[in-house]
Amino acid sequence: MVDLHCHYPMHLLGGVEAPRDVAEKMLRVRAREAGKLRAAVLHIAARLFNFRHWDGGWRVSVPLLQQGGVNVACSVLYRPFSEMDLDEPYGAPPESAYYDRLVELLDATEQDVEARGHIVVRAADDLQRAQRTGRIAFVHCVEGGFHLGATPAEVTEHVHELAERGVLYITLAHLFWRRVATNAPALPFLPDALYDLLFPQSGVPPLTDLGEAAVKACDESGIVVDISHMREDAIDATFDLLSPDAQVMASHAGYRFGGQRYNLTDATLARVAARGGVVGLILAQHQLNDGVRRTNTRTLAQTLDVIDRHVEKIGPDHVALGSDLDGFIKPTMGGVESAADLQALADGIRARHPGSADRILAQNALRVIDRRFS
Repeated sequence: MVDLHCHYPMHLLGGVEAPRDVAEKMLRVRAREAGKLRAAVLHIAARLFNFRHWDGGWRVSVPLLQQGGVNVACSVLYRPFSEMDLDEPYGAPPESAYYDRLVELLDATEQDVEARGHIVVRAADDLQRAQRTGRIAFVHCVEGGFHLGATPAEVTEHVHELAERGVLYITLAHLFWRRVATNAPALPFLPDALYDLLFPQSGVPPLTDLGEAAVKACDESGIVVDISHMREDAIDATFDLLSPDAQVMASHAGYRFGGQRYNLTDATLARVAARGGVVGLILAQHQLNDGVRRTNTRTLAQTLDVIDRHVEKIGPDHVALGSDLDGFIKPTMGGVESAADLQALADGIRARHPGSADRILAQNALRVIDRRFS
C-alpha cells in the first residue's frame, strides 16, 4: 500500500523523539526556529488540530505504518514556522533561510529512517530494494513553495538540488499566501468565506515569479507538481507553463461534491487524468465529506461509503490514498485515527472494490512514482 501524503517528519521537529514526550521535549526546538515561543505554538497546535485527545500522540511512525500495511510512504517535508513566520506580517515574501531549514529536516528524516532500518528513495533501485526486503520505502515530498528560496534563481537552483535528493513532488501552495501561488482555503476550523475575509488574496497573481520559476524547474528536473491547495487560477497557470508530457498530481484532495474550493472540479480532474496523474484522497472530515454528508463519519463503514463516492467520480485508474495524517487535519475520517488504521481501511476497499483495489491502494500511485524515478 502507498500513502501519497503523510507527515512522517513532523515528529522530528525540534528533536522530539517519543510522541508522549511532546509536552516536555518540544521546548528543545533548534535555535533557528526562534526557540520556546514557536515550540509552544506547535505544541498547542498539535493538540488542538492534530492529536485526537489533548494528551495524545503523533499519528505517523514506523511501527504505525507497519501496522497499517504501508510499504511506500510519501514523507512530507514541511516547516510550519517558515510558513507561519511569527516575525513577519501576513503575505510576506519567502526568506532564503527557509530552504536551509527544509534541508535540515530532510537530513534529519533520512538519518531517522535509515537508523530504523528502512529505505530513503533516491532512485528506482531503492524502491526495488525496499520491495525485495520488505522494508518501508520513504519518498521525500515538499509541501509549500515558500521553502524554495527568495529569488527565482534560488528557487530554480534549489528545486534541482531537491530532485537530486529524490524529492517526488512539490506542493507550491499551502495554507497561506506567501507570494508563490494562490491557495484555496483548507483550514478545517474556518469556512471558506471567513478564511477569505481573514486571509485575502484579491488582486494577486496566481503564480508570482517565484511560482513560475518553481513550475519550470520542476518540469526540467522531473519533480512532479502537486496542485493540492492551489486556487483554480493557480492551477490554470500551472498547466499553461508545463510541457505537454509533464506529470501532475494532487497528493491529498478529493472530488468537489460541495462548495469547498479545495476539492477538485471535473475540468481539473480531466487534465490530471490526461497526464496519467493521480489524486490521493485526503482522510479529513472537513474536505472529504463536503457535499456528501452533513455530519462527520463515526465508523469505518461510513468512511468507506464516502470514499466510494470519490472513487466513482475520480475513477479507479486515477485515485489513491493521500491520508495527510499528522498534517493538522483533525478530525480525521471515522475509523482512521492513525497510520495503523490504514490496514482496516485497505481491507474495506478490497472488499468493496475487488476489481480495482490494487490500483487504488498502490498501482496508481506507483505509476507516478516509477515514472519520476525512471
